This record gives sequence, structure tokens and C-alpha cells, in this order.
Amino acid sequence: SCQGIPMDMSCSWTAFLRVRSISSLQCPPLGLESLRVKDPQLRASSYKRRGLGPHRGRLNIQSGIEDGDIYDGAWCAQYEDKKQWLEVDARRPTRFTGVILQGRSSIWSWDFILTYKVQFSNDTLVWQPAMNGTKEAVFEGNQDTETPVLALFNESATVARYIRINPQSWYENGTICLRAEVLGCTLPDPNNIYAWQQTEQGTKDKLDFRHHNYKEMRKLMKSVTEACPDITHIYSIGKSHMGLKMYVMEISDHPGKHELGEPEFRYVAGMHGNEALGRELLLNLMQYICQEYKLGNQRIVRLVKETRIHLLPSMNPDGYEMAFKKGSELAGWALGRYSYQGIDMNHNFADLNKVMWDAIEFDFQNNDKSKLINHYIPIPEYYTSEDAFVALETRAVINWMQNIPFVLSANLHGGELVVTYPFDRTEDWAPHDDTPTPDNSFFRWLATVYASTNQVMSNPDRRPCHNENFQRYNNIINGANWHTVQGSMNDFSYLHTNCFDVTVELSCDKFPHASELPIEWENNKESLLIYMEQVHRGLKGVIRDKDTEAGIADAIIKVDDIDHHIRSVADGDYWRLLNPGEYEVTVSAEGYNPSTRMCRVMYEHYPTICDFRLTKTPKQRLKEILAKGGKLPKDLQLRLRQLRLRKLRASTKAINSRRAAASRKARGS
Repeated sequence: SCQGIPMDMSCSWTAFLRVRSISSLQCPPLGLESLRVKDPQLRASSYKRRGLGPHRGRLNIQSGIEDGDIYDGAWCAQYEDKKQWLEVDARRPTRFTGVILQGRSSIWSWDFILTYKVQFSNDTLVWQPAMNGTKEAVFEGNQDTETPVLALFNESATVARYIRINPQSWYENGTICLRAEVLGCTLPDPNNIYAWQQTEQGTKDKLDFRHHNYKEMRKLMKSVTEACPDITHIYSIGKSHMGLKMYVMEISDHPGKHELGEPEFRYVAGMHGNEALGRELLLNLMQYICQEYKLGNQRIVRLVKETRIHLLPSMNPDGYEMAFKKGSELAGWALGRYSYQGIDMNHNFADLNKVMWDAIEFDFQNNDKSKLINHYIPIPEYYTSEDAFVALETRAVINWMQNIPFVLSANLHGGELVVTYPFDRTEDWAPHDDTPTPDNSFFRWLATVYASTNQVMSNPDRRPCHNENFQRYNNIINGANWHTVQGSMNDFSYLHTNCFDVTVELSCDKFPHASELPIEWENNKESLLIYMEQVHRGLKGVIRDKDTEAGIADAIIKVDDIDHHIRSVADGDYWRLLNPGEYEVTVSAEGYNPSTRMCRVMYEHYPTICDFRLTKTPKQRLKEILAKGGKLPKDLQLRLRQLRLRKLRASTKAINSRRAAASRKARGS
């Protein structure tokens, strides 16, 4: 029988094993990639330096930029011989079923293993090799540095505590370097021999914890609406390049319409199709809200009644389908990241930062701030043309942003553990530089709310995912200070709409195995809920016409000392996210006299209500009356008479002054 993928075999199903997805295997990954396997569980025969130690031999780990970095991209042996090995301690008897191998992540070096052997042990003293009949099996490794390659073992000979990967040949111009994941099932422990080991707790929530392809996602969303028809509604904001609909789940006590004074919130996941955890978390979230609402959970009931929630699980459904078909551990680091057209959607929104900074520089040089804009910056014409390289999915999301007055949002990514906030682009094209918005303090609050309640991010004992230690920043960072991103959704949202948006990097593993989804849900559940509740922090109110009580749309709300304004929406309601404090707020609208008042934001869950009633300017009242062919009221007639008399006096005074000057000049001559 075939034992894996040995080099000296010719089994009819060997090719099938090579492409078989991890989801079809019985045993899950031990967790080298997800960090469930801790650094002390990894040993090696030798290593070149600390940055290439055994703790770096994890599938998909990413290297630092500099060669010689302490965060390098693989385990690399110090010596080039066939006695080198990487060892994994499963900490208890385990039925090992396979190994996934990958080369070194580096922009400077090209290193990968061509063939290798595998050995098993219960005490690290006596080792049993994986066999191919009567011979020691030699497994096929990599042909490049990035593509993960799977080998499966003979089940009857693989129960052990320790496993070693023993390279036999490697790329001729490289050296012995590898990244790995090990597949295995922990054996039952009826006598509690290993009770001392701390095992991760799952979750008590009864949710559908698995990866859902497009059809399964649609089916799950439909089941939620059937279970909670009074508070849910599914709609599509457009289609992907391959024609897959971009479904959104709306959750509200009155789904399908905007309610006066009720803020709109959105979560977006799957912008990068291979970053799959956000997709599953949003599917879990909609199930959870439905279940808890029906059970009368007061926190959830209040959230549903006071907020209109929109959940987009998959912004890039084409990319996800590519990654899903390959499997959670075999998709690598980039397969499915881009749209079907090869577009990175996180660089695909209109670059309004440049428009704003160019305008600021122009106004500074000309000493004219009258035309300076700091919000609702229009999209440049070149971006809206048919020839612009803009993904259909990006255009769909922009239309969605323009049609619904979102107040707060988060964009769910994967591959790191950190929350980033705008701006995402540096002003001078530096690779990274702190580039804050005028609302920096509130953005830092938003990022902290999520990071401090996330069970993994807030764990002081966790190790860095790849090549950045974000714990020194309390797991939050200005996006541009991490790395500059031109055309990000967060910056576009802030500069083109009223909505504040952050990015949440949810896990070290972009596409965690289905077995890890329950604990990932538990890690993020509180963060997802408490972040949504922040939409109620700050000011809210309605801008009305003092005479008619009609709502005034497109009124500009300016907070003193914060150089970023927002606008009221169709019915005159507005929401201004602010930290606790006292603020001077000025509201202006075309045809109305500005109005200013002091508004105090408290620490409570509820926002401070700060309404405004504006009076029309005389000019606006005159225009409206004349447009209707009406007769001017007495107060307006009196006002116009006073204005005419004032104008007449001013002109008479100017004429008399000119005459007097001319007379003096004539006498002098």
C-alpha cells in the first residue's frame, strides 16, 4: 500500500494525494502556523542563527525585510548534510497522518528541500522511520519556496509523541531551509495522564463552525433569515467578475429602511479572498445575533433595536473560491488574495489623500483657505472612467457606501494580530511614517476597544506572528506607520463619506483549519460586539428648518479644533463620533444662518443628543417666495427697505467723499 508520496513509488493515487485538500483529511494540523504549537515544542539539530531557529520553521511564516533579521523566514540548518532535522513535540501520543512542507520566505535567498525522510519517537532516544514497504520512505518536497506540498503517512505506523523531518536533498544553489505544518490526531486520554496540559477551551455557542463556499454561505444566510425573519434581510450590492453576488445580511428591528436617528454600521470581510477567518466570523455573528435575540439577551436586543447592522462576509468571492478549493493549509500565502482580474482591492479605492494634500499645499502657497475641503472629497474623473483599472467589486462597495449613511465600520483581514487605523498612506511616499487623521484620538480608541477585548491580542504571553512585535504598541498602530497603502478602503471611507473605518488583522493564520474556528469565534466574539456598540459614542441629532421643522440634508457639522467635518443625511439626522468631552459645534447649510452650541459627550453607552434648528437667510427666503410668485411678508419687506437705505447711505457717502476730494484738489491747483 502507498504510505505517502515517496520518491520511489508509482501508486495510481499518488497524484490524487498531492492535490487533496486538507478539509478532506481526518486529522487537523497540530498548529505550527496558528501558533498553537509553542516555540519550546520545536527543536532542531542545528540552526544558522536565532532568526533561522526551529521556532521559525512554521508554515507560511513571513520574513523581515533585511537579510539577517531576527524574524527570518524559515528554519535553516547550520550544516549541509543528511543528518539535519526539525523536531516537533506533540506533548502527548498522536496519530501523525502527514506533513506539509514549504521553502524559505526571503527576498534575498532561494532555499527549499527537494526530498526528506520522517521519523517518529516516544522518548527522543529511539526513532522509528516512516517506511515504504521494507525501505525507509523518501518523500518529495518542494520545487519552489512558496507552494505548500503535502505528504501523507501510513496510519498503522505513525502513533508517537515526537516527529522529525529529516532533509535528504535540497536546491543546489541553496541550503537546508524549510517551513512546515504537521497533521495529526491526539489520542484519547481516558486515564487523564496528560491532564496537566492546558488545552484550549472551545465555545458553548451552537454555530456552524466550518468553512463555507459560495453556495454554502448563501444557504446559511438564508437559514438565518428564515429563523429571524423580523430582524433580518438579505440583499446584494453587486456581482464579482465571475458573476457571484456580493450578499449582505442586514440586521435591524425594521430591516429594509433607514430610521431617523438610528446609526448605520457595517462589517466587511474577505477583501482578500484567502483571508478566510473574517468571512466565517461574520457568518457566526449573524447566527449568534439571531439566536440571542430570540432568547431575549438584552445586550443583543438593544443592539438590534438601536442600530442598523450590515454584514458583508465576502467582498472578493472569486478569490475565496480559489483558496477554498485548494484547502486551508495548501492555499499558501497569496492564492486567492487578489480578484479574478488580479487586483488587490485594498489598493483599489480612489486615492483621495493625494487630492486633499495637494489642495492643502496649493492653499498654503496662495494663502487662501476659503476653498479648502477636509471631507466629502469628490472622486477624481479619471477614476470613474470605463478605462480605469477598478474592480467590479470595488465599484460595488463604493456605490454601497454612497447609498447608505454608514457611521462606523471595520474591515476584517488576516495574517497578523493588530488593529490599524487611518491614515493608511504616508504623505511623502515614505515606506512607513505615522500619518494621523484629525480624529486620531478617536481612531486610537476604536482600535483599542477591539484589541484590548480580543483574547489573543490581549494575551501578554503571545509571540509575534511573523516579523513585527505589535505588543509594544498595545496591538494597535497607525496604518501608514506599519506600511504605506495607497487607495485603501479606510482612507477612502473617511475622506469621501461620514464613516470611520479601521482594519482588524484577526489571526496569524490567514486560512485557519475548520477545527480552529470555534476558538477563533471565542477569541473575537466580545470584540465584534463591543466594537459595534461604539457607533453610539459621541453626538447625534437632527438638523431642522426652524420654521417648517423639516430635516435639512447635507448640512455641515463642524467640531471646533477638529479639522474634519461631517454632513447630515437625507432626513437631517447626523452622528458625530467623539470621545468624552465638551465640544463647540457649528452647523451650517446653504441658505441658512449658521448655528453654534456647546455639546458635552458623556461616558455612558448612549450618545449625547445635540439638535439644531436653523433659520433661513433673508436672501434664501426671498428666493423661495419669489420662486412661488408669492407676496413678501411685512418683516421681510421692512428688512429689504433697511438694506436698501443702508446701501443708499453707503453709496451717497462714497459719492460725497469723492466730490470733496475733487474739490480740495481743484483749490490746491
